[in-house]
Amino acid sequence: MTNSSIGTVLRERASLQPNETAFTFLDYEQDWEGVAESLTWAQLYRRSVNLALELEGRGSTGDRAVILAPQGLEYIVAFLGALEAGLVAVPLSVPTVAIHDERVTAVLQDASPTVVLTTSAVVESVVPYALPSEDNAAPSVVEIDSLDLDSRRASGARRRSGSDIAYLQYTSGSTRTPAGVVVSHKNLLTNWEQMVATYIRDYQMPQTTVSWLPFYHDMGLMCGVCTGIFGGWPSVITSPIAFLQRPARWMQLMASNPQVLSAAPNFAFTLAAARTSDEDMAGLDLGDVSFINCGAERVNPATITRFNQRFAAYHFPSSAIRPSYGLAEATVFVAADGPGRPADFVHFEPEKLSAGHAKRCTTGTPLASYGKPRWPLVRIVDPETATENPAEIIGEIWVHGDNVSSGYWQRPVETAQTFGATITAPSPGTPEDRWLKTGDLGFISEGELFIVGRIKDLLIVRGRNHYPDDIEATVSEISRGRAAAVAIVDDATEKLVVVVEVKKRGQSDEEVAENFRLIREQATAAVSNAHGVSVQDVVLVAPGSIPITTSGKVRRAACVQRYQDGGFQRLDG
Repeated sequence: MTNSSIGTVLRERASLQPNETAFTFLDYEQDWEGVAESLTWAQLYRRSVNLALELEGRGSTGDRAVILAPQGLEYIVAFLGALEAGLVAVPLSVPTVAIHDERVTAVLQDASPTVVLTTSAVVESVVPYALPSEDNAAPSVVEIDSLDLDSRRASGARRRSGSDIAYLQYTSGSTRTPAGVVVSHKNLLTNWEQMVATYIRDYQMPQTTVSWLPFYHDMGLMCGVCTGIFGGWPSVITSPIAFLQRPARWMQLMASNPQVLSAAPNFAFTLAAARTSDEDMAGLDLGDVSFINCGAERVNPATITRFNQRFAAYHFPSSAIRPSYGLAEATVFVAADGPGRPADFVHFEPEKLSAGHAKRCTTGTPLASYGKPRWPLVRIVDPETATENPAEIIGEIWVHGDNVSSGYWQRPVETAQTFGATITAPSPGTPEDRWLKTGDLGFISEGELFIVGRIKDLLIVRGRNHYPDDIEATVSEISRGRAAAVAIVDDATEKLVVVVEVKKRGQSDEEVAENFRLIREQATAAVSNAHGVSVQDVVLVAPGSIPITTSGKVRRAACVQRYQDGGFQRLDG
């Protein structure tokens, strides 16, 4: 498929396997047990082409088409139709109801679309955002489900030449205004091939993709939409809300389909293990799950262990869960361990990690192995000197390959800083320039990649470095909920504050208070013992109180601001 595009591949699928099912969407809003709606390859291609013809006159090649639609088949058609029309797709979530969605506003201002693709169910929420800018008229608003996209059009209808850019993947904006990562057709295809080479070395058809991840997120777009098209296998999808309402649905869908490929962040494994009953799994078998990509946030070994134990009785393969590292600037995928063995967690001495060194030990801080990076290239670099670090020395992770984006949309300065890095005196076989600076800290040990956290999130308490992911993992083991570790500057002194989401447990106010006291004490002691740092304040809050990004990552800067403003509503007074 060299020099191909997802549109070209879709056309081939429609020609070679027209009547086979391409996508099935399970709608749990219509019915608690789910209503299935499917499209064959021929139907999907016809709808995409017809939408492209409808979009003629609503923009030129390279103009942006923002997608603001609910998760479903219409969203997929909107994405593919925009590409077929030669437009640059911009996947987004439907604006938040009842309040002004600042992220949607920021993206629309940045992308300056000529058209907004939506559905009749949410159009009233979308129209207020389709406003003119200083330099551009208001974009057209097109309701996908109001169009006749199944009719056969005249074969002589004019078709527009395509854009080299496939879509703009906007970052979550956890520490800045959202920036649009420019993803080309070459980036997309290359990254899919890299994933296949890592995940499925004995590549055989057929497979089935099962996904509930949001299409507007990079992992959700690749897993839920693109992977099935490139692979030519069916995709079974539902919505994030459907999963959150009843995590057992994910398990049931994986058990009901052959040779399943799926993906999810760490928190999803926690929810599925805790909220899937034996009754939910009655008569089901998970033995045909090929792999589940575990990415987007820190992989917790205890979470994976609990998940494997919970579903072992249903023959879930312990080797199926594959910790994976990636980022939108590299399309999505960078590294993962190969198939055939369970997720590998290695222990390292915490004090050595704080000092920038990695030393293996039998007990200590457990880190997931992301395998031996093959393709794309990965190097650990000292960000100050731009020289490569030797093994076991922590530095910034730099990435090089055709999956790496050309930069951020209309942000030349940030693009040069992030995508145009040069390695000083590179080692043999290492390119000198065009390196992506990921902003992530990691190291190589025995040839394998390990990640310790974000440079911007590094906690410095009393002159020592600490990685918030490690502290949060320690606390979450006690609370069984999300945690946020942040450094607060108080009178020129840094202090560690941990915000912990907990549920009220107890039959009386006294029992609830005692449970909160135990959590505070246990969390403080565990962090002190495991990481050698004192917790100055443990803030217990209700589930959902910690601000997170669209991919589920903790927005630590927002946590700092909220703590300083007294914005957290403490459960313990």
